[in-house]
Amino acid sequence: MFSRHQRKAAILFALADVVLTIASFEAAYQLRARLPLEKEFYILRPEKTLMLVATLLIWVALGYGLRVYERLESGDPRTALRDSVKQVGAGLLLLVGFLFAEKLDISRAFIGLFGVFNLTALIAYRVSARSLRGWVRRRFGVVSHYVVVGTGESARAVGQALEENERYGLELLGFVESGEAAAAGSVRLRREYTVWPLGELTRLLRRQVVDEIIFAVDREKLAELEGILLQCDEEGVRTRVVVDFFPHVNSEMYLERLGALPLLTFSATPHDEVRLLAKRVFDFTLAAGALAMAALPLAFVALLVRLTSRGPAVFKQVRCGLNGRRFTFYKLRSMCADAEARREEVEGLNEKDGPVFKAANDPRLTGLGKYLRRYSIDEWPQLWNVLKGDMSFVGPRPAVPEEVERYQPWQRRRLRMKPGLTCLWVLEGRDRLDFETWMRLDMAYIDNWSLGLDLKILVRSIPHVVMGRDAY
Repeated sequence: MFSRHQRKAAILFALADVVLTIASFEAAYQLRARLPLEKEFYILRPEKTLMLVATLLIWVALGYGLRVYERLESGDPRTALRDSVKQVGAGLLLLVGFLFAEKLDISRAFIGLFGVFNLTALIAYRVSARSLRGWVRRRFGVVSHYVVVGTGESARAVGQALEENERYGLELLGFVESGEAAAAGSVRLRREYTVWPLGELTRLLRRQVVDEIIFAVDREKLAELEGILLQCDEEGVRTRVVVDFFPHVNSEMYLERLGALPLLTFSATPHDEVRLLAKRVFDFTLAAGALAMAALPLAFVALLVRLTSRGPAVFKQVRCGLNGRRFTFYKLRSMCADAEARREEVEGLNEKDGPVFKAANDPRLTGLGKYLRRYSIDEWPQLWNVLKGDMSFVGPRPAVPEEVERYQPWQRRRLRMKPGLTCLWVLEGRDRLDFETWMRLDMAYIDNWSLGLDLKILVRSIPHVVMGRDAY
């Protein structure tokens, strides 16, 4: 399925969520109002409107953030069931939190009924959506007809992909030989398709409905097909070019424009500016609130640091941020003031492989510093780094420049994501992980990043930090 179709499908799923959620909300409201329970039930119109709007925003945000809408196109009933339960469960928790914050006393029976109705409606729709959309498309939709230029491996892969997406209204008409040689006869996939000679393409466009032409040829042949591409452009025929001959392993590929210049872009890290902006807004809001609440405790702990050992309360260090940008990193000091100068003395205590240093019984740690590290209290000043935008709540930990210089090439990709306070490695063993596992977990985070994954990591990190698991 083309990515533009996926985006359209996601919007349609979000609209379906809105309609079904409104219907579930009203059904639960009417049923609760008629139940012969002890307390009379009603919600004033302003409060009801506020609650409904908040519910819709939460549900749609979770649908996008948890990538529910992206997976629904697979039509897998188990995926639809699992994602629906996750979305409704998380939505109810956030809704209850919103009601508590707004001091709205709403019937728990109503909340429960709404959750049951909404979950049932979403599952029923999502399980049947695939066949329902297929029926609607067959009855009312328009089938798009495709011709593939080329008969090689890439062209056959395109043909197979078109066959697999026939339910979305994509129909493969046949293939065109990319050279001037006579047609090879036919190509056999699920069905047998005619192969026309290149010279027949102009007449084919005039006698046959062709909505799009996909060029799947070798890089060397593209220049030879310039005249055909210009002709398609002149006649307004939509064309696509398969560019799988460019070397890339981790990158997603997309087209952008710089002024009037088209740019084919490869990105091996998240590039969705809207979701990255949402991540930044979340970071700023949460950091501002956390700093406000932690101001007095932070000042108290900083005073204890000063009283229990010589030196400043806050330790500053240069770290590498997004794409290698240098920034000043802040921590409450947990070591003696001359810890950096004494690094060579303790090299033999290093318990880590790779370019990092970590020792459970580092003699440079102060008595108070051991507890600050174990429970990550020394990390509190980094909320200021998050507020400034140097760091995020979730992301690879920022490394010192000396460590980065010793990275292998594949490990440098972790610099392409803004560093964070926590990441997958906290959940998988924290300080007890070896260096390569730590790096691979960072790569797994980058490759699978979503707002939902950030929220999951952040929530699951809390008990690890509070209980001091696997930290030293």
